[in-house]
Formats: sequence, C-alpha cells, structure tokens
Amino acid sequence: MAEGLSTISSHLKSAMSSLTDDAKIKDLERDIIHPTSSPRPPLKRGIDADLRLSVSNGADVGPALLEDHIAREKITRFDHERIPERVVHARGAGAHGYFRVFDDRASKYTFAPVLTDSSRRTPIFIRFSTVQGSRGSADTVRDVRGFAMKLYTPEGNWDIVGNNIPVFFIQDAIKFPDFVHAVKPEPQNEVPQGQSAHNNFWDFVGLQPESAHMVMWAMSDRGIPRSYRMMQGFGVNTFSLINAKGERHFVKFHYIPELGAHSLIWDEALKLSGQDPDFHRKDLEEAIKSGCPPKWTFAIQVIAEKDEHNFEFDILDATKVWPTDLVPLEEIGEFVLNKTVDEYFPETEQVAFCTSHIVPGIGFSDDPLLQGRNFSYFDTQISRLGVNWEQLPINRPVCPVFNNHRDGKMQHRIHKSIVNYYPNRENEVNPVPPAEGGFTEYMQKVIGLKQRVRGAKFQEHYNQAQMFWNSMAPREKQHIINAFAFELSHCDDERVYKRYTTLLNQIDFDLATNVACKVNGVAPDKPARENSGKKDLYLSQHSLAPESPIIATRRIAILIADGFNEVEVSGVRAMFALGKATTWIIGPRRSMIYSAGQQIGKGSGLVADHSFEDQRSTMFDAVYVPSGAEHAKTLLKSGRVVHWIREAFGHCKTIGAVGEGVSVLQEAIEVPGVNFSSSSDSDTVISSYGVVTTGKYDLKAAATDVFKIAPDPKGFVSNFAYEISKHRCYERELDGLTDIVAY
Repeated sequence: MAEGLSTISSHLKSAMSSLTDDAKIKDLERDIIHPTSSPRPPLKRGIDADLRLSVSNGADVGPALLEDHIAREKITRFDHERIPERVVHARGAGAHGYFRVFDDRASKYTFAPVLTDSSRRTPIFIRFSTVQGSRGSADTVRDVRGFAMKLYTPEGNWDIVGNNIPVFFIQDAIKFPDFVHAVKPEPQNEVPQGQSAHNNFWDFVGLQPESAHMVMWAMSDRGIPRSYRMMQGFGVNTFSLINAKGERHFVKFHYIPELGAHSLIWDEALKLSGQDPDFHRKDLEEAIKSGCPPKWTFAIQVIAEKDEHNFEFDILDATKVWPTDLVPLEEIGEFVLNKTVDEYFPETEQVAFCTSHIVPGIGFSDDPLLQGRNFSYFDTQISRLGVNWEQLPINRPVCPVFNNHRDGKMQHRIHKSIVNYYPNRENEVNPVPPAEGGFTEYMQKVIGLKQRVRGAKFQEHYNQAQMFWNSMAPREKQHIINAFAFELSHCDDERVYKRYTTLLNQIDFDLATNVACKVNGVAPDKPARENSGKKDLYLSQHSLAPESPIIATRRIAILIADGFNEVEVSGVRAMFALGKATTWIIGPRRSMIYSAGQQIGKGSGLVADHSFEDQRSTMFDAVYVPSGAEHAKTLLKSGRVVHWIREAFGHCKTIGAVGEGVSVLQEAIEVPGVNFSSSSDSDTVISSYGVVTTGKYDLKAAATDVFKIAPDPKGFVSNFAYEISKHRCYERELDGLTDIVAY
C-alpha cells in the first residue's frame, strides 16, 4: 500500500512540474544557478579559502592581515546583503502558477486578451503577506492579508495588488502615511509587533469614521485565516475595462478559493504565533509539493459607465463594497499556484508590484485611493530596489521591452544603438499606436473645479459596516465582539476605548453594548441610528463553502503509543489519502512506535513524524485516536495528550476515536451532551458535536466504508471526513461546550 501511495505521489509531483513549464519559468531559468560538487568551480569568486590569512608559526594563532582580500571581500559582501524591507506587507510568502479564462464572455467589457482569450495560459506570481508586522513577525496575527498577483502577459505585466478584504481603512491616499504610522508599533517603544491592539491604531480609526467598515472586516474571522489557500481575494479598488467599441465599464476583481474561506480560532492563532510563526508559508509549500495546488475562481463585478451614479454609495469609494444583489459576480476564469519558489530572496522578497502596471483593455478610475497608489507603489519600489527594479528576473516581463530608459544603479540591459531618445534619425523605439496594440487612455470627459473636497456620498460611513454585521452568522458575530474586546482591552487610554465603543453604536446597538461591557467602554442607552436590516449573505464566509465537501490538504494528527492497532491505522490512513488529506503520526518520541503484539525494541510498527511535545493540536485540522488497549492506557497517563485532545475540542476541531481510543476521549473531554460509542463490538458510528467514535474498525468495517465525504451510520472514515470538511464544529461554541473545557 505504501509503495502504491508513493508512486501516486511521484506521478502527481511530476505532473505539477510539467504544468509549470511556462514562459516565465523558462525566462527565470537563465538566472538560476545549479551548484555542483564536481567538478569544482573556478576559484575566482568561488569559495577561495576557509581560513583568514594571518601571521602564524603553524602552532599558535597570530594577528590577522588586512591585506587578505578574500576575507575582506567576503565579510564586506555579507555586510551589504540586506535591503530595506517593505514599509507594509514586509512579511510574505509567494508561489508561481498560471491564470486562464474559461471563454470570451468578458469580451463585451474588454478587449484585453488576458481576460478574453481562452487559449492562453498566463504565467503568474502571487505574494501573500501580512500588513502591520516586520519581516520577522508571525504569520497568524490578526491583520489584513496582502494578495498581490503579477500576470506576465504577452502585452506586458499586469499587477493586481489586492487584499483578502474588499475594502480599506481610508478613502483618499493622502491619509495613507497617517494610517500606517498609527497602525505600526508606537514610536516611543516600538510596541506592539504584528498587531493593531494598541492606543494609536484605535485612536486613529476612532477619529476617522470612514474606517468603520474596514475595521469590522478586520475584527471578523477574515483577519485570522486558516491558510492563504483558504482566503478570498479582492482587487479592492475600482478599475476600468475598455471594450473594442471604446466603451468603458467599471470593474472590481474577486478571487474565490476552491477550498472555501476558513479561519483560525483566536486562541489558536495566538498560540501558533509562538509555536509555529511560519505556519502559513509552510502550509502553502506543503500543499503545492504534495500535489494539491491551490486554486481560485476569478470573478468580476461590472457597472456600465452610464450607471455610475445610480447607487446610494459612490462606486469609487474604496471603503465600500458593491453588494452582490445589486451587482452580481460573473465568474470568468481561474488561477492555480503549482510551483514553489527556488530561492526566497530573489523571488518573494524582490518581487515588486505596481498598481499602475496594466495592459491595453484595462484602465483606472477616479478612485482617490487608487490614484495615490499609482504614484506611491512605483516610488516605493525605487526606494527599496533601485530605479531598475523592473529588470530584476522576477519582475521583468516575458514580452520584449523597448524604451529609452537608461542608466541608473544596477542597470544591466545593454542597448546596441547610437540613439537613446525619440524622435530620432534611425526611426528606432517609436511609440506603438493603439491600432497596433499600444496603450490608449479612455477619453473621459471631466468638468469641475480644482479644490480639496469630498462628495456627499463619500461622507456616509456606517451603512455598509452595519450591513456587514447583519450578514454575519451568529458565531461570526460573537467572534467580532470578542475581537473588539481583545483589541480595546489592550488600550490603556480611556479616551481611546470609550470613543470607539461610542462609535460602535452607530453600527449596531447590541454590538456596542456587548463590547462596552467587556472593556469598560460607554454602554449606550439606545441605538444611535436605526438598523436597516440590510444584508448581503456573500459577505459571510458561510457563503463560500465548496459545492461538494472536500478534505484535500487537511492535516490529521494520529495520536499513538506502543500497543496501537497498526492494521486499523494503515486502513484509515489509506482512506484519507483517497481524499488527499495528509496524516501525521504523533507519538511519545520521534522514533519507532511499536504496534500491538510487537516486542518493544525489536518488533515493527510506525515511525512517528513528531512527538507530543514538539507539535501541538493547533498545527492540525483534526485528531484521531486509534484502538489498542496498552496504547490507550499510556495515552491517558500523559497530561500532554489529554491537553492535545482538550485543546482540539476547545478549537472546535473534529476528533475521532476507535475502540479503546474512545475511552481516551471520554476521559479527556468530560463534557455533558457529547455522546460516544458505548460498545467495543459495534461498528456503528456515533457523531456528536464533531466527535466521531465507533467500537471497532476491522477489515469488515473497512470493506463497507466506501470512501465518501458524507454522514454514514457504518462508515467511520466517511463520517470523520464529513466533519472535517465542515472545517470546525462551531455548535460547540454556540452551545457553550468549549467554555467548560480547560485548554
């Protein structure tokens, strides 16, 4: 069985590798170095020496010599390896892949081939990131996540520099420096790192009510995603699409994850920040290398230019969404990430995005946040990487580039020409007319006065924040309340937390009352404004559940000790492999764990992937305890194992057990209302609050357990997989069961 699974895995990896043989990967190949041990590389600029040149009699250490150019150059080179990190989005992870459209359905909106030509498979690179923290901060902090995509099209690079949240904190880019200063660590002590739970952030957003909608999103489960692969993505700003007739439509871009949108529990996110600060970047790499490349559906919302002013909100306001009941989503394509980076720095760290990088058929809008981004992004890349940043391998287009840009630091293009200007006598590097594929600006008529002013629709800040709150499921609302309580409880200036609890009453009376009670804020006597009751169910992560249950890439921890049932474990692992879930053996030591009937020290069993101490339940999606009398007794004597199970229960994760393993769960959980299998002779499956148990799982039971992700009275793995596919059993939270267990 193991050999068969290994062969399947090998074929999957080979298939994934062949899929990435695209134009950009080939372009990067000319800069890839393949180190070798034989034959040795030339000494010059190779590893010339391993010892410093010094004065020595051969026995004693003497003074080092400054004339040692090898040592001097090596150390000097090392001293200059670092470059300025990004001001925001410093911590990131990236991967290569491809984008394609299903057909030409978008041609009524745009003539851009990247969005209309289904024969193309456009190479892409995506960088995910947090916003507030430094490059060395943790992955699982509460924060907005950057979702930036570079598409290498034959017409040039197209950068969509988005987030996992569709709105932003400010309407006008002129406020961006203030927002970043406020959310970053406070200037007097550089605290806190990687989170917004401090006075300055809440002071700023409390005085800038335009941020209310975005703050609601950030305090929701969207702020702590389970995985980059389980995040929705958005272009945030309003762009334009230009069709072959010269007509303009306004557009917003959406990315819908194949696996659904899922989040961590807050306690889990906090613990992972210390236990595994690289959790998200490792998760991305693991999924791609295991043959499960993440995939998103690419959708657009489109508004005709003539309808721009037909809404109660301004469609160019980046603090507003376009409700899907007013502007439906149109799914036009998909993109897949199927290749990890070969080296982090030259790819993920040096990749640079610019909102002004677009291709013919796509344009901008008067969105005031976008207008500022178009200037700032290009400028910040010059500061970080130099004026020739677009020539770096990861940033250069796959199409030919001809212009009269010259010189500057790190210029490495050699132009064989006697002219470097236009017009010129050689008739070289002429502007490309639109008829031949050149870029053209949409002929927009503009009438107005030069002034600093904000339109009336830009001055309404609470309607959509309220709609977001109304659209949340009960458990999502409770998570938002808890998030506000955590953040504002870290503010020690009462002016800050009292002002913000007052602001919350503009959104919802119950929300403000609950938060104020938790943080000693201002409890309202009555609603500041009526709740309209408006909803857009697309705003809830519930709306993004996959059409069919799926467990691909879910991580299942199998807790075992000497004396476990190896036949059962092997059968269960094989079944989960069919669903592309990964299983991990966790034991008292990372070495051989002997199965029932085997002599300890000489017999056979399974080698543990990790020990109970070096991993935690936070790093897995589900926990399974197999049968085996001696193994169960050993597990019950371990406080760490009991904590594993209680913590998984508290985080609403699926927990399964068979035979004697059921007693381990009963002892560990001890929560009234959770039912367990009571007969060791029965293969009937009991599923209660996401806890799946059965008395036995022998060959007969396995034979009838045809793998399907659905409830089944006789299928242990099918039931277990179904509960895992729901991501979490939030009913435990809603019914108060997680409050009973100490974890």
